[in-house]
Amino acid sequence: MNFRLSIIITLILVCSAIAQNSTPNDYLSAQFHKERREALRKKMPKNTVAVFFGNPTRNRANDVDFVYHQDPNFYYLTGYNEPNCVLIIFSDDQTNKEGKAYNEILYVQEKNPKAEQWTGIRLGTEGAKKTLGFENAYNGKEFLKSGIDFYSFSNVFFSDFKDDYRDSKKEEADLYKLIGSFKSQIGYNAKTDVKANSNIQNEINSSKGISGKKAKTDTKTLDTYMASLREVKSKEELALLTKAVRISAMGQRETMKAMHPGMSETEIQGIHEFVYKKYGSEYEGYPSIVGAGNNGCVLHYIENSKMKVENDLVLMDLGAEYHGYTADVTRTIPANGKFSPEQKIIYDLVYEAQEAGIATVKIGNSFSASDQAARDIITNGLLKLGIIKTAEESRKYFPHGTSHHIGLDVHDPGMYNTFEKDMVLTVEPGIYIPNESNCDKKWWGIAVRIEDDILVTANEPINLSADAPRKSSEIEALMIEKSALDTFNLPKLD
Repeated sequence: MNFRLSIIITLILVCSAIAQNSTPNDYLSAQFHKERREALRKKMPKNTVAVFFGNPTRNRANDVDFVYHQDPNFYYLTGYNEPNCVLIIFSDDQTNKEGKAYNEILYVQEKNPKAEQWTGIRLGTEGAKKTLGFENAYNGKEFLKSGIDFYSFSNVFFSDFKDDYRDSKKEEADLYKLIGSFKSQIGYNAKTDVKANSNIQNEINSSKGISGKKAKTDTKTLDTYMASLREVKSKEELALLTKAVRISAMGQRETMKAMHPGMSETEIQGIHEFVYKKYGSEYEGYPSIVGAGNNGCVLHYIENSKMKVENDLVLMDLGAEYHGYTADVTRTIPANGKFSPEQKIIYDLVYEAQEAGIATVKIGNSFSASDQAARDIITNGLLKLGIIKTAEESRKYFPHGTSHHIGLDVHDPGMYNTFEKDMVLTVEPGIYIPNESNCDKKWWGIAVRIEDDILVTANEPINLSADAPRKSSEIEALMIEKSALDTFNLPKLD
């Protein structure tokens, strides 16, 4: 890491430090969210309206829900992190009954002391105005009778519904009722194959609350608008994303020092996630992947159930989420601290491919350039090793793409055309040789992926996850170092 970058990152971390007295003070500002809404408004044609709904609460088991996570687009535009909410953005100024102009409305959960005692303090309308900067914020039940004439707009933009939300008897305006009301207000009909079952379509058309009149709607364009906005990061976003990435890289470092053959996959996962929490990360950005040996050949292996990693390579694909922004960092290390000859050959080949992919991450290059560069090296390498007989076979051992955007989603939306300044993307080539593969047995069960988060700059690409060693020799050197967890022993339970 160069000195200038080191100073920049240090300043970022200092400026984003946890407030001394209570909660973090480095969330995205209300001004950021306002500017993002304005940027979206500029993309919208005249006389159109965009409608966003927050994410539903999701049930884990019986009366226990999963930890709530806001829809990334909704959070990006509002900063609001509670369920049962609606955002309306108008392309042009509207006029209320008092003759006052407005161009957006936020509907939020109503304050409810009894409910808040169980599930936490709600922001409410006043909080939405004061904290989030919305001039027009109302309780969700007001949306049920909003009086918005959606039929008068040239187009109503929204993302189509997955219909996987629940009806809550405790909430007068839960997401189920909000979406139901919206469908009624626009004359929404669910997509149905009329040829396959005309009776179902007729039933939908005649459903109670759905009029024969329909607003002109568009469920595709809004996703494109949001993808084009979110693929390039602002300075505020880069500060949070850089912190998430560095936290994830530190998790990889500490795990390298703590690793030994007697560990389980779950224990290794726990070290990563413990480090995340120590640095103030709220969540994991996605289910943690820790696959030893042949388990690493399963790309999205999340069982993490192997009791001893023994002398296997351990593929660790994990990412911390910090204030909504998610890293995605993968390292593959030998559990015993030393690569075997076969493991090192495959590892170094993937490293060479990654270096070639990173080198292409420059303004104006095609988004596919990193994949092509990495894939060429891996294909040629596998041919030389005799693992494959033809170039076409390479895809069997390197089946995924090399790069994707990261941000509020681990696979962040984007247009995926060319690299632009202040994009952040992964470069993650891999080789996976499952047991019983059609090659020499000595290669079986070797799985290697190296993944880093790369910032596109006006000059050379910057590896934000460089704190975690990538070279095989550097990994082996770090694994010799003592870990703070070496003396952390718990009493046996059986």
